Amino acid sequence: MPSRHRSARGAAAAAIMSIAGVAVTGATSSAAPPTAPDTGRLTRVIVAYDDADAAARAVDRAGGKVGRPLSIVESFAAEVPDTQLSALSSAAGVRSVTPDGAVALQAERWRADGDANSMFSVVRATGALDVWKKTDSSGRPIGGTGVGIALIDSGVSQVTGLNDPSRIINGPDLSFESQAANLRYHDTFGHGTHMAGLIAGRDPGTNLSTVSSPTNFTGMAPTSTLISVKVATADGATDVSQVIAGIDWVVTHRNDPGLNIRVLNLSFGTDSTQDEKLDPLSHAVEAAWKKGITVVVSAGNDGRNRTALSMPAANPYVIAVGAADSRSTDSRADDVLADFSTRGNTTRSADLTAPGRSIVGLRDPGSYVDVNYPTGLVPGDTTGRYFRGSGSSQAAAITSGAAALLLQQRPNLTPDQVKKLLVSTTDAMTAGDVLGRGSGQLNVKKAIEAPTPAVTQTWAASTGTGSLEASRGSAHVADPVAGTELTGEKDIMGHAWTGATWAKAASAGTAWTGGTWNGAGWTGTTLGGTSTTGRSWVAVGWSGTNWAGRTWSGRTWSSAVWDGRTWSGRTWSGSTWSGRTWSGSYWSASIWQ
Repeated sequence: MPSRHRSARGAAAAAIMSIAGVAVTGATSSAAPPTAPDTGRLTRVIVAYDDADAAARAVDRAGGKVGRPLSIVESFAAEVPDTQLSALSSAAGVRSVTPDGAVALQAERWRADGDANSMFSVVRATGALDVWKKTDSSGRPIGGTGVGIALIDSGVSQVTGLNDPSRIINGPDLSFESQAANLRYHDTFGHGTHMAGLIAGRDPGTNLSTVSSPTNFTGMAPTSTLISVKVATADGATDVSQVIAGIDWVVTHRNDPGLNIRVLNLSFGTDSTQDEKLDPLSHAVEAAWKKGITVVVSAGNDGRNRTALSMPAANPYVIAVGAADSRSTDSRADDVLADFSTRGNTTRSADLTAPGRSIVGLRDPGSYVDVNYPTGLVPGDTTGRYFRGSGSSQAAAITSGAAALLLQQRPNLTPDQVKKLLVSTTDAMTAGDVLGRGSGQLNVKKAIEAPTPAVTQTWAASTGTGSLEASRGSAHVADPVAGTELTGEKDIMGHAWTGATWAKAASAGTAWTGGTWNGAGWTGTTLGGTSTTGRSWVAVGWSGTNWAGRTWSGRTWSSAVWDGRTWSGRTWSGSTWSGRTWSGSYWSASIWQ
């Protein structure tokens, strides 16, 4: 493998949050010297690539110089003669060329039907476009109607495509931002909005006879109901206790009027090495599964660097999804497992894959990823609505939408049957790695047309009696003022964790009593609003003190301007809620390009 390929994709220096002001190192290529370089004025640009080697060679041919790698956004800095910018932007392997300063070249208008990673291309490739033309036993088009999908993430912003109050519901906000009215329910990070769009996005005024137009943004299950359970803040930070509380809430309220939660999407994972039969996070998803909820989890973004799936994807009951790379072609014949997708091991690896590289989803303007990853913007997008993201997060979201389509068609399917249908009807992936791609790539059309299988998984049951601290793995939230990390067997409210007591309640679906979880009041007890005005779970103030010895309300999260504090790289005021960067690998969305 050429050295530049490694450099452009793997350098640790790639964790750069702003493109403006990137210094060019002057690194040169080992390729042959350009035969006819233009001598125009050198312009500093960011080159986003589909193929790092090909893009670097194109820069050489243009008489330019390759600079610092920005692999977290699949780009590199370069200096290129200004007269060669147009040619470079259309060269093989180059996705876009952006002048340093994040102003995209407008050589041509972006088209959803011309982008292999647009949602139009995804719903076409996965067969969803064909499924929408089919009907259920009541004669309704199959788009996920009547199926509730819970999204435990960073919230959902009401951007176009997700501003339908009849389908998009705010469940409880269990994040640290819940105590600030102007932040509650809102996605200040950007991850949850991206996932929600892939799952259930649908532009206003469209229906299942018009959503197939490339000019409309449409997620996999465009008529499903999405229930957002916010657990993460503006840098993606959350504690495992918050995620577990969110899963337990979904189980307790799965049959509430108007919810009918049948699918749970968890684009999240920790690097816990605890036995999955003991790990509380693993037990939480297994309890949800056994209560009739199909749980879809991202496999992780550690590539070949980790020999185990993230937790809770390590649990064998749930659907663990790896990320496929389309190589920017419409054909699936050349698709491979994305280099960042966690391989796992021969005992537990991904069950299947779904599109996960450079997926064009909905942009959340002003959110953390929007501000800090400007190359995620789509060049040529005159609407400013779209944003690219890569990860097994995106793959899991796409698969969650597919599960909802199956459950509208056959409401009596068990989670085991949904899993069997999705895993047994995939398209083969004959190129690239074997370990990590599971049975192949998602094809929901084949799943819809397959007979209902008779299947029951018989894995050893989890107990959930392990350590909450071990479930966190290496990442801990930290007090942004004192820098104190939350560690040990206690939740964010400072309440002691007793695994045996909690696990029994989780299995029974009774871990929540009203608005109380693990002995503390976390949220309200009812869903307020209407399907016209918007429905949100009623919030409450957190009484008493948290684990750091004082309340959050009115201290740190009192306003959207963050009390005048400023962002600095991945940290906030030198200390972050995500002590070890939840906004990266733990949310399985480390590559926003």
